[in-house]
Amino acid sequence: MSLTNLASIRASLGQPYYEDENVLLYHGDCVELLDRLPEGKIDLTVTSPPYNIGKEYESLRTVESYVSWCEKWMRQIFIATKPFGAFWLNAGYFEVPDKGLAVPIVYYLWDKSPFYLIQEIVWNYGAGVACRNRLSPRNEKLLWYVKGQAGYTFNLDDIRDPDVKYPNQKKNGKLKCNPLGKNPSDVWQIAKVTSGSNRASPERTAHPAQFPVDLISRVVLASSNPGEIVLDPFMGSGSTAEVALRTGRRAIGFETDERYLELSVNRLERYKHQRKMTEAQSELALNVQRFELG
Repeated sequence: MSLTNLASIRASLGQPYYEDENVLLYHGDCVELLDRLPEGKIDLTVTSPPYNIGKEYESLRTVESYVSWCEKWMRQIFIATKPFGAFWLNAGYFEVPDKGLAVPIVYYLWDKSPFYLIQEIVWNYGAGVACRNRLSPRNEKLLWYVKGQAGYTFNLDDIRDPDVKYPNQKKNGKLKCNPLGKNPSDVWQIAKVTSGSNRASPERTAHPAQFPVDLISRVVLASSNPGEIVLDPFMGSGSTAEVALRTGRRAIGFETDERYLELSVNRLERYKHQRKMTEAQSELALNVQRFELG
């Protein structure tokens, strides 16, 4: 089914900037591209829009204009999502003139689409800006939405946390904790992608606001299944697309800046090359083992 969906999406969107059997990447504005997406084809959307704080890849808007713009593409995502699909929205903070300096963006967006909100997740990271006149920020929010209030995908066993304090504790002869680990809870302590000559993360690219692979992996594993389609309409450096491939999903990404599209393409090609090398080494080791066993 997903292969058919990917083909129908390509037919609607036209020639992609980059493609293979599992990936479609498009250069263009997400509102225009989302408007051409067929209805009910996307299993999961994971994204982080510009925060309206003056980054190099965005144009500053009034708060009202920004919220209206977000409402438009969030509603488009709802239409493109399958009946039991999900939407994960990551957002930080912005200033609301005369009201607040660091207002969580999700306070303005949480009810601006027909999606049903399951819960808010707090992403707590270690590195960040050091402040003098307020507490140093060390978290962002993720909102987990679903299209249908019942029957949505939630693969808890795929994201359990193995770091259990008393993993062998029993009650009435039975283990109190699942052998796979505990529920991760709604506060996620996952390292941010850092920069700098001495502390840059191994996955660091030239994009100034990069999704950590560990963060997206947890979302993709929890809210989709192998073979399904994952969309990121603000693709940036391609973290979502890479995670989709790593976990056996298919990916669609939109990006307005061709520089970042090239980052994504190079990243995906590098991952595919590494995967082929790993598979070749595994096959060689297996053949050697078979030879030794006679």
